[in-house]
Amino acid sequence: MKWIWRGLLLLIVLSVVGSGVFLVWLQTGLPPRAGSAAIAGLSAPVRIIRDDQGIPHIFADTEADAYTALGYVHAQDRLFQMDAQRMLGAGRSAEVIGDSVLRVDRFMRTLGVYRDAAASYESLPAPVRAAVDAYTAGVNAWLDSHDGALPIEYTLLRHEPEPWRPADSLVFARLMGLRLSFNWIEEMLRTRLAAALGPDAVADLYPDAADPDYSIDLAALTPALTRLAASVPEIGVPQGASNAWAVAGHHTAGGAPLLANDPHLRLGAPVIWYLARIETPELSLAGATLPGTPFHVLGHNGEIAWGLTTTGADTQDLFLERIDPDDPDRYLAPDGPQPFSVREETVAVRGGDPVTLTIRETRHGPVVSDVDEARFAALLSEEDIVVALASTTITPDDIIAEAFYRLNRARDWDSFRDAMRHWQAPVQNVFYADRSGTIGLITPGRIPIRAAGNGLLPVPGWTGSHDWTGFVPFEDLPQVRNPANGRVINANNPVVGPDYPHLLAAHAYEGPYRSRRIAELLEADGRQDIASSEAILLDTVSTAARQLLPLMLDAAEAGMAMDETGRLMPAITMLRGWDYAMDRDRPEPLLYAAWLRALNRALYRDEIDAGEAGLDFPPAVRVDAPEPQESLFEAYWGARPRTVHHMLTAARHWCDDAATAGTTEDCPAVAAAALAETLESLSERYGSEMTAWRWGQAHVAPLTNQVLSRVPVLSDLTDLGIATPGGDNTVNRGGTIGGNGPEPFRHIHGASLRAVYDLSDLAASRFMIVTGQSGNPVSPHYGNLVGPWRDGAMLTISGSEQELRDRGYAEFLLEPQ
Repeated sequence: MKWIWRGLLLLIVLSVVGSGVFLVWLQTGLPPRAGSAAIAGLSAPVRIIRDDQGIPHIFADTEADAYTALGYVHAQDRLFQMDAQRMLGAGRSAEVIGDSVLRVDRFMRTLGVYRDAAASYESLPAPVRAAVDAYTAGVNAWLDSHDGALPIEYTLLRHEPEPWRPADSLVFARLMGLRLSFNWIEEMLRTRLAAALGPDAVADLYPDAADPDYSIDLAALTPALTRLAASVPEIGVPQGASNAWAVAGHHTAGGAPLLANDPHLRLGAPVIWYLARIETPELSLAGATLPGTPFHVLGHNGEIAWGLTTTGADTQDLFLERIDPDDPDRYLAPDGPQPFSVREETVAVRGGDPVTLTIRETRHGPVVSDVDEARFAALLSEEDIVVALASTTITPDDIIAEAFYRLNRARDWDSFRDAMRHWQAPVQNVFYADRSGTIGLITPGRIPIRAAGNGLLPVPGWTGSHDWTGFVPFEDLPQVRNPANGRVINANNPVVGPDYPHLLAAHAYEGPYRSRRIAELLEADGRQDIASSEAILLDTVSTAARQLLPLMLDAAEAGMAMDETGRLMPAITMLRGWDYAMDRDRPEPLLYAAWLRALNRALYRDEIDAGEAGLDFPPAVRVDAPEPQESLFEAYWGARPRTVHHMLTAARHWCDDAATAGTTEDCPAVAAAALAETLESLSERYGSEMTAWRWGQAHVAPLTNQVLSRVPVLSDLTDLGIATPGGDNTVNRGGTIGGNGPEPFRHIHGASLRAVYDLSDLAASRFMIVTGQSGNPVSPHYGNLVGPWRDGAMLTISGSEQELRDRGYAEFLLEPQ
């Protein structure tokens, strides 16, 4: 027995020592605090000074040297993140991970995202290509010279990074375009809902959208679109929102414009953004970069500042292509049958045999129904139809890199406007402010002009009746410069009114809740400064709750025929005293969010389930669908405050439960029953004392690592979850996961970056990202910004070389080889 215990003790000691050695080895992969390295491609030494948050300040004699240094520091801090994104864009994830992600590779290869990125490189002007080449050289210089440990993900996946290529950088904008474009996803959902419920019901489910063209056979198309929706990986599912505003100098304490921006994206560790500063004799930049790309996406250049919000423009359509009955290799077109453009690509699969894909394209775009070829064949064979995607995001001539290159160098409104002429996809609202006092907004990008229709449903491709006939001319795109009220605001609400001559989108935009709240605070706060702008970014008041909750409370109180538990009235009383702030340490936000979720389910699940059950689905959809298969109700279900408001006021027939024949339920009864159900479920989860519940118990930003969160023990060490304030409709966005899972209020979407620019003193501009500068879990800068981000702290990125040295920051020198 004594020897057994000694053996166990020895194993424990060896494990501890081994873990310590492994940890020390991993730390050799961190950037050195000081020192030097000689690399190829530099014309002169480059000084890199990292501040106490790990933000690099790059001082170079030439722009090319600065871009080389940026590529070098990106590789130092975020190599695996960069590598994973380029493999995703190239449709090569399966060769690293295995067949579990083969569906993602099929999707990316079908769209041809990386092919388009590679083709666009040749179309770039020489100065832009030179910047991309210099950045590429910097990434490869680090790969060639680094002799320490690679990020731990490479060890776990037994993967070695390849040399960086220019197309690897150019594919990033296309990936972002896919994440910020969503109309085709909505087209599929709307078609399925219309087939199950009919056009009138869809008008109630989307009360703020235009009416679609219902000329197609919805019932025949629905099975195929159900399969297509199930085949779209997460990369193709929309993930964007944002806030931005600019105020003129006569509204500010400093007498010059202020610009604030916080792009809302999917949250994870590491965050998508990387803060950096570049100083050369010709170029001065500070702000947010995307690791893997050379240009500042958001920031200022000493003269102007800019920010972004997603427009929600409809730049995608699904076209139904009819196969030529006389030749299956051709499809029908207005001028006669045309051959499919066909190519074959082979996807390497780790631990399995390579998979050969046959990818077809029509004159409209790639045949996305081929993503799941075998199952679609069964669904579409009777009609001889395939589904093609037209999208401005998947074109080889998109050279948005030139737009960012010019934007980084713009000095005034005219040069800014010239940069926007080169912007193609994704369509964004680009905010502007400069030191001379000008503020404004341009919505650049390719917005299709349709021969007919409004883009809400799939359309026939063989007639030409719904083809794209061109794009909205740049001069006609939404543009605002120095408005009379001295304010420009957007929070994904429409940027044009009903009289705008072109169709930006017919679908329902984000609710006006955040934009109205921003305007309300700007009006109330008097002259703006950095502190007041930061406070607005952190505001948690839900104007959605302020508008909807009184209606819900009145209905529930009227529906309380008998409160058997004695809990409904205390809950109603508590909510009537709430100030609508979605603070993490309060019970009211949790009760409101959970009740709204239950009320959504009570109002329309019965109708959607019954409608879906009545559809004639072929067995291929029911039997072979990926598990778990999302129901039509689950695909639509969300917080949807505007839909609930509509159903409690103008469309009250939705309150009747379709599953209870012979009885008619009214809205008060439904609201009270939903509240009772909510109180029961929350009590089971959080205890019976309602006043002890906290929004932060449910509303947690997981901030999980893409790879390490899947590894036992490592997941506990690398995940950075934190309880957060905010909600789906607050300025401080706390977007939740929703759905039917056990944690519907997880905070998965929100302010990935916050920035405030004071044009009277751009050096005082403030920034904050979610996690930290490093993607390496052993770095002190991996998760050091999580708490400050949640609590509203912000950083500056400024100082001369000498000032930075005087603060004690270490300097690293890159020298020509």
